[in-house]
This record gives sequence, structure tokens and C-alpha cells, in this order.
Amino acid sequence: MAVEVSDEDFDEAVGDALDGIPEALMNVLDNVVVLVEDEPPDSEADLLGLYEGVPLSERDSMYGGVLPDTIFLFRNPLKRMCETREELIEEIRITVIHEIAHFFGIDDDHLDELGWG
Repeated sequence: MAVEVSDEDFDEAVGDALDGIPEALMNVLDNVVVLVEDEPPDSEADLLGLYEGVPLSERDSMYGGVLPDTIFLFRNPLKRMCETREELIEEIRITVIHEIAHFFGIDDDHLDELGWG
């Protein structure tokens, strides 16, 4: 059963998760925007988050003049997988960390090894 929270409460939880990222890491997040969407692309119905862009580890001196990278958080799949507000807040936090890790070039296999899969 999905947890019910308002869009505003969900967005606030995303903001809180971002506020929990150490300032030193947030200062490195260059040319990145975080967006909340209701649902992921059709082919990924259970996807919680998505990073689209050029990871920091792949940027070189030619990087520039590009649109911002995007971190998407998908509201409805996150709500569907959680039964309590507390569980949802924790899952949002984990998803934010997971997607920011992709910005730094950390792949899913390594995130699994670190317990953030």
C-alpha cells in the first residue's frame, strides 16, 4: 500500500535530503538541476530516480556550454514502495544520495557494494 503525502510534503522531503548532503559535496555539484516528476519514462515503471548528464569523472577541458545535468526523482514509484511517511523520507534520502553518486561517476555495481544500490 502506498503512503499518501502531499506534493508539497514530498518536495520538502527532497529539499531536506539535499540539505543533508555535506556542503563540500554540494559545492562540487556544478551544472546540475534536481527535478521531481510523477512517473518515470514508460519503460521504467518502478524507477525511483535517474541521473542524466556527463558525470564529473568524464568531464574534461572541453566540457562547457552544455545544458545542466538532471537528477530526476519519481514521486509515485517512491510513494508506492513505502508504507509510512518515515520510510518514504528515508527512501527519498537514499535515492538522492544514489543519484548524486552517479554525478560523481559511481556506477550501480559500486553503489550496490557500498549499500546504496
